[in-house]
Amino acid sequence: MTAADNDFNDPLLGSNFKGYPRTAAPRRRSEIGAAGWNVLAGDLPLPLAVLKREALEHNLSWMQSRVREWGIDLAPHGKTTMSPQLFQRQLDAGAWGLTFATVTQLAVGVAAGARRTLIANQVVSDEDLAGIQMLLSEHADLRIVFLVDSLAQLGLIEDWSKRHPASVPFEVMVEIGVDGARTGCRTHEEAVALATRLRASDAVKLVGIECYEGQGATGQSEPDSAYARTLMDRVEAVARHCDENKLFETDEVLVSAGGSAIFDLVAGRLKPALGAPVRGLLRSGCYVTHDHGFYKRMVSAVDERLGCGCGESLVPAMEVWATVQSRPEPGLAILAVGKRDISFDLSLPVPIARAARGELQPQGVPAGWKITALNDQHAYLRWDASEEAVAPKVGDRVGLGISHPCTTFDKWHWMPVVEQDYRVSDAVAMHF
Repeated sequence: MTAADNDFNDPLLGSNFKGYPRTAAPRRRSEIGAAGWNVLAGDLPLPLAVLKREALEHNLSWMQSRVREWGIDLAPHGKTTMSPQLFQRQLDAGAWGLTFATVTQLAVGVAAGARRTLIANQVVSDEDLAGIQMLLSEHADLRIVFLVDSLAQLGLIEDWSKRHPASVPFEVMVEIGVDGARTGCRTHEEAVALATRLRASDAVKLVGIECYEGQGATGQSEPDSAYARTLMDRVEAVARHCDENKLFETDEVLVSAGGSAIFDLVAGRLKPALGAPVRGLLRSGCYVTHDHGFYKRMVSAVDERLGCGCGESLVPAMEVWATVQSRPEPGLAILAVGKRDISFDLSLPVPIARAARGELQPQGVPAGWKITALNDQHAYLRWDASEEAVAPKVGDRVGLGISHPCTTFDKWHWMPVVEQDYRVSDAVAMHF
């Protein structure tokens, strides 16, 4: 493959990528929709992860409408998809910018056109600090903000900056953390002491306060509300201290939070009344495809709190289709899909649809169908003895819903975008 073939935004796709037809000629990503393929017609090899266009568009619009109502902005987490095409859809829908977890991910977002970016993580290594400076030097309109949570980290940044005197100050946010969770300052005193040192440093500019509430989410409104309120009280207290003591070095203070589980409980606290203007940034990422498992359960509680009616919430936009390859014993079918193809870190896939060989219209599945285990390339589908009459046959296709989009996206280099009838109308590429 030549450099021209490997165009970043419109790569050449071919049978070297899982899910691409072995018998079809390579095509540019942008040309996939013109191929006339249909997933249920057998035009593409299974297993195959697909994105449903109407659901994607609904979710993009739904989340953008929510943040608009709350008076804040969206900086969705790009690590969910690592897809330039989905990044562009999010930005086109109105996202303020994009969030990433690493400098490597950030570079993909910048190449895709993002110019307002957050790294919702600590940056500590020389290579990553140098990488940020290189990106800033290459793009005059680029903004990169990352997190700091310790004097030790600040010391590493200052050491690097002293060795690179031509570098520009890094824009940073103090992260507020939670006992027993991951990164972030554990106490108010620790946070304000760090903020004071950041203000005194020539290597950085303090521009905001950040937290991540997702690790404490349970899906139960009463404890989740109390937990989020306590965390955001801490965020606001540190922000007020920094404002009153003139520790921020920015015309607009950034206050950011928001995973994809209890985002509504922090959204209303992202614009505290300070002496300077405040931009609240919600970082939810999984909303773009939602799921049939963990996030479906968590967002059902969000829906109750928001009073969402039928059809007014996020909807699953990703499915993974697989073939029944064996019926080795009663009550068991083996599907040709496994841990290399589909997420399993939060819960196992959920059977949601079936289509017999030759059928173009999917049907629902019996309530007793359940995936009980996954190997690298196999899934174990079991059912109740009473459902034997409608059991799957070898050659049938089964559609699976996922739990946690992030860890399905990273198993694919591309995914077709399909219409309701599973006709392929577009495609996206991933860069993990």
